[in-house]
Amino acid sequence: MDLVYFLDRFPEPLILAVGGLMIGMIFGACAQQSRFCLRAAVVEFASLTPGPKLAIWLLAFSAAVLGTQLLVAFGVSDLSEARQIASPQSLSGAALGGLMFGTGMVLARGCASRLLVLSATGNLRALLSGLVFAVVAQASLRGVLQPAREWLAGGVTTNEVGGNDLLAHMGTAETIAIAFACVWLGAGIAAAVRTRISLWHFVAALGAGIAIPLAWWFTSAMSTLAFDPVQVESVTFTGPSADTLMLVLSPPGAPLDFDVGLVPGVFLGAGLAALLAREWKIEGWHGGKSMRRYLIGAALMGFGGMLAGGCAVGAGVTGASIFALTAWVALSAIWLSAAATYYLFDRPQDYSEEAAVKPA
Repeated sequence: MDLVYFLDRFPEPLILAVGGLMIGMIFGACAQQSRFCLRAAVVEFASLTPGPKLAIWLLAFSAAVLGTQLLVAFGVSDLSEARQIASPQSLSGAALGGLMFGTGMVLARGCASRLLVLSATGNLRALLSGLVFAVVAQASLRGVLQPAREWLAGGVTTNEVGGNDLLAHMGTAETIAIAFACVWLGAGIAAAVRTRISLWHFVAALGAGIAIPLAWWFTSAMSTLAFDPVQVESVTFTGPSADTLMLVLSPPGAPLDFDVGLVPGVFLGAGLAALLAREWKIEGWHGGKSMRRYLIGAALMGFGGMLAGGCAVGAGVTGASIFALTAWVALSAIWLSAAATYYLFDRPQDYSEEAAVKPA
C-alpha cells in the first residue's frame, strides 16, 4: 500500500494534513521523551560542560542530515524544489534573524519546538510563550511587522552569491555530505556513551531526527503524485505556528495542507508521550519578572525566526539537512547569540534538567 492508494480514495489536502499530523506526532513524542532542545545543548557547550543534552542534539541533527542526504543520493526524493533551495533567500535575514532567535531562545528557556512540546505536557509558561511566538510570527509574515522584516531581509540575498545550495558552492557531492553526517553521528554516539544516556533517550533522539527526512520524503512524493502543486518541505515551526494560529481564528473551511497537521501533531504526540510516561503536570509562573523574560524571548523568536526563514529546527536542522546556505548561517548565528546571552544573563545559575523548567 502506497500513497497512490490513498490519493485514489481521499482528497489531496486531507492526505497532506494527515501526513503532517502523523509526522508531527512522531517528532513530538520523540522530542518529549529525549528532551531534545537546542538551548540546553548550547548551554552545556557554552559552559564547557558537554553532557547528555548536547549528545541528544547531535544525534537528532546528524540523523536528520544523514537520512535526508541518503534520500537524495539514492534518488528516492528530489529536494531541488524545496523552498530553501529553489527560491532566493536572505543572507542578511538569516544572520540577523538567527541572532535574534538565539537570544530569545535563551530568554524563553526553549526554542519554538521545545515550547510546543512543553506546552503539551502542561507547562503554562511554555503555552503562553508559544502563543506570543505565533502571534509575532504572524505579524512578521503578513501583519504590522512585515515591512520591518522585509527591510531587514533586503540587505544581501542568495542571488548575489549564486544561489543557496551550499554543496554546489563547495563543489561537493552528496557522498561528502553523507560522510559529514556520519562523522557527526559518530560524535553524537560517542557523547551519548560518555554521558551514559539511556537507550530509550538514545532511540528517541534518533527518532526526532528521522522525522525530518520522513517529512521530506512524504512531501516530495506528494508533489510528484498530486494533481495540485504541493510544496516540498519538512518539519519547521515558525510559519506553521502562524498558520495554525490563523486557522484557529479563521472561519471553518480553511484549506488543509502539511503545515496545518504538523503543529497539532507535535502537540498531540508530546502530550500522549508525557501522559504515558506519567510526566504530565501543570506548571506556571511564580513572579512577574520571569514572565517578562519569557514573553520578550518568545517575541524575539517570533520575529527572528520569520526573518531567518526558520527556527532552531526549521533552519537549524531541516534547512541544514539539505545544506541550504542560509540555514547554516542562521544556525551559526543562533549558537553564537544563545551562548552570548547565556553568559550575560544566566551563567551563574544552575542549568540542570530540573532548573531548565523552573521560572527564573
